[in-house]
Amino acid sequence: MKELKQRILQEGIGKAEGNVVLVGRFINHQIDPQLTMRCAKEFERIFKGKGATRIVTIEASGIAPAVMLGYLMNLPVVFIKKNNKNVDESFKSWVYSFTKADNTTVCIGKEFLTKDDKIIFIDDFLADGHASGSVIDFCRQSGAEIIGMGFLVEKAFAKGGQFLRDHHIEYHSLAKIIRINDDDSLVVE
Repeated sequence: MKELKQRILQEGIGKAEGNVVLVGRFINHQIDPQLTMRCAKEFERIFKGKGATRIVTIEASGIAPAVMLGYLMNLPVVFIKKNNKNVDESFKSWVYSFTKADNTTVCIGKEFLTKDDKIIFIDDFLADGHASGSVIDFCRQSGAEIIGMGFLVEKAFAKGGQFLRDHHIEYHSLAKIIRINDDDSLVVE
């Protein structure tokens, strides 16, 4: 998606040390709702007619694009919670937290993911595939089917894309960061 790629190049911040990409100016801290809606429309085009029954995301940065896609496709949106204190009957998994540098337990209520569901997973980033792995685990536990996954930004130099290909998951990234140069500039495909 050309507009998203341009915004990453203009406003994104790369940090070669640690392979960090910051897009908080328009995606995951401050949200540009018009850009997010255009991204959701692209996901709608990609996933339309595939029989999805539910959109799934993980808190917090995937919620905005997932809700917009849910609105466009007239589907409910459920987000995987990182805090399971208020979820009685749930499937549990874990996801590695780069912020906390450890594994975080995540959950999704059993009433929101069943064997009859065909889901689309939407998130802001695909890096090493940790969040995607928890979705695969939840679908294994519940019997739900993954129609596909959509990411605003993929770190193509990380392991996530290969992880999803190895699991035969159809996925689409609207922008791919090929590398972060030593001068912290970003190379986007």
